[in-house]
Amino acid sequence: MRPSCPYCALNSPDGRKRISLFGRFYRKSDSRTISRFKCGECQKTFSTATGHPCYRQNKRHINETIRKLLVSGVSLRWISYLLKISRTTTQRKLAFLGEQNRLFFNSKRPQLLFESIQFDDLETFEHTKCRPISILLAVESGTRRIIELDVASMPAKGLLASIALKKYGKRKDERWLKREDLFKRLKPRLARDAEIKSDQNPHYLRQIKRHFPDCVHQTFKGRKSALTAQGELKKIGFDPIFSLNHTCAMFRANINRLFRKTWCTTKRIDRLADHLFIYANFHNERIEEKLKNRAI
Repeated sequence: MRPSCPYCALNSPDGRKRISLFGRFYRKSDSRTISRFKCGECQKTFSTATGHPCYRQNKRHINETIRKLLVSGVSLRWISYLLKISRTTTQRKLAFLGEQNRLFFNSKRPQLLFESIQFDDLETFEHTKCRPISILLAVESGTRRIIELDVASMPAKGLLASIALKKYGKRKDERWLKREDLFKRLKPRLARDAEIKSDQNPHYLRQIKRHFPDCVHQTFKGRKSALTAQGELKKIGFDPIFSLNHTCAMFRANINRLFRKTWCTTKRIDRLADHLFIYANFHNERIEEKLKNRAI
């Protein structure tokens, strides 16, 4: 079937008849032969690759390989070494895949109302512990499907606060505004009397009550952490927010820049967000696959 013209938008059945074949070319990046067409209305030529997100990419065939390596705990330098590409190419692929996965994550949200969710944040840092970052995360109870996520900068706490202030100056705290945005996106996707579980962070109470006045908000006291998962999983007894803590532990285990003990750290907060959306889609794909297998 001949495509419609991307320039003059000939979408009618009669308009497609004015599209004629105009040769073909060999695409070296993935060893495919691509057909070209010519529009009889605007006289412009185009191909089946015109308008594709990978348009003009010379190494599109490694996009999926890089995506799988990024969600498998492999660093950007090691990806460059394994695939024999430059680090600049790997960084550009991370940005490209991050943007595509962000769009996919926002467009492929399940069309259903969630009855029970769990919310909390995961802390990491930008280059140094004096510049911490908060990863806001909401997951569905039981299935562990990632519903929403966001990234916010935050000031250093404790003994590092004075050192960070002296070395880097005052750091903006974006957590409140980012939670506001996340809750606004989350509101139409929750049932009216949904259950929201979180820890006893005092900053959550007022925002959750304002955005979800009819929902049941349950808070739970933090418990002793296990050495396994480096603090995300709890050591003693039943964990009421296990779905969230287990998902955070999987972030720690599968994203190299979030490892507790690693040479790989985040240098740019937007690249951290790209990496998180790539993993979130991969995580949800595995969850959906497991749910389908159970239904069969």
